[in-house]
Amino acid sequence: MNSDSVAGAPRSAESQPARRSLLRGALTGAAALGAGLTVGASPATAAPKSRPRPATPGEALRELAAGNARWRTFREKHPDETRTVRQELVTGQHPFALVLGCIDSRVPPELVFDQGLGDLMTVRSAGEVLDEAVLGSVAYGVLELDIPLVLVLGHQSCGAVRAAVEAEESGERLPAHIQYIADQISPVIDHTKEGDARIDATIDANVRLVSSRLAAEPDLAAKVASGDLAIVGARYELTNQLVHRIA
Repeated sequence: MNSDSVAGAPRSAESQPARRSLLRGALTGAAALGAGLTVGASPATAAPKSRPRPATPGEALRELAAGNARWRTFREKHPDETRTVRQELVTGQHPFALVLGCIDSRVPPELVFDQGLGDLMTVRSAGEVLDEAVLGSVAYGVLELDIPLVLVLGHQSCGAVRAAVEAEESGERLPAHIQYIADQISPVIDHTKEGDARIDATIDANVRLVSSRLAAEPDLAAKVASGDLAIVGARYELTNQLVHRIA
C-alpha cells in the first residue's frame, strides 16, 4: 500500500469470557466429531506465538503494505510455507489481519500481500457484501483470535458492482441470489457520474459502506474504541497491483 493507505491505527478491547468459553466449547466439540475424518487434526483456535507477529493495527498495516510492495515489484518472499511453520500450525493459528475481499479470482489476498500460511484470515464475498455468515466470520477472527486489523478490500473492475449498477439502470432483476448482492450495493451507487466512471466511483463508495457497517457492530466498535482494532477500507488496482487506502 502506498504511504497514504495504511497509516496510524488503534489497539485491543475487552473479552467476553462466558460467550468465548461457550464458542470455544462448541468448536472443540465439532473438532471431536470430525476427528475421524482427518489425521492428527486439532481445533483451529489461537496458538502460542512462536514467530514474531504484528500485534497492533499499525504493525499489521505496515506488514500488509510491505507485502504488497513485494508483490507489485515481483520480489515475493512466499513466507511461512516451511515444514516448521506447517507443523506449528497443526496446533492452532494466530493470523495478524483479516481481509474481507471480493470473490474475484484476480485478487487473492495471500498473494496480493505476499503472506503465507497462518498469516491472514480471509473472508470473501462478491462485492465484499455482508450477510450473517460474513459478519460471523469477521467477528470470530476479531473476538476469538484477537486479530487487530480488518481490511475491507475492494478492487478495480469489480463485476459485482458493475452488475448492481447495470441492473439499476436497466430495471431488470438479476437471477437467483445475485439480486441480493445488487440490493446491498445499490444504496451507494454514485449517480453524479456516468458509464464506467459511475462503476469506478461506486466501487470506492461500497468499500466505505461495508467498512462503516462493520465499525457500527457493537462488539467491533468496542474494540475500535479501545484501540485494539482498526477497520480500514482499501482498493486493489488490477493495472499496477497497488493496494491503496480509501478514506
